Amino acid sequence: MSITYDPASSVPPFEQVRTSLANQINDGTLAVGTKLPTVRGLAAELGIAPNTVARAYRELEEAGLLETRGRAGTFVSATGDETLSRAQAAAAAYAEVIRGLGLSTEQGVAIAAAALR
Repeated sequence: MSITYDPASSVPPFEQVRTSLANQINDGTLAVGTKLPTVRGLAAELGIAPNTVARAYRELEEAGLLETRGRAGTFVSATGDETLSRAQAAAAAYAEVIRGLGLSTEQGVAIAAAALR
């Protein structure tokens, strides 16, 4: 994930963050289910105020592009697409099984990739 932010731009910082994320979600760069950095983490990375990132996240959530899952974090939403929503739920269940078996993320991804071929 790469957020573009230009402090010299006339476009407000929250709008730059919001637009950058929305573009990446819409073009598939950020896939459904992708976990985003915390508000504070992204703000620190970009050198902007946490409230700026929070506003961008809030607007994207209102647009249906993001969803916040409490303490679990903020994720790219399935944006109302039932197929993507079901795939996201299946992926979350699979990840839980892989973790329960004590396998690494890499092993889980390799197993899923092999099954999809």
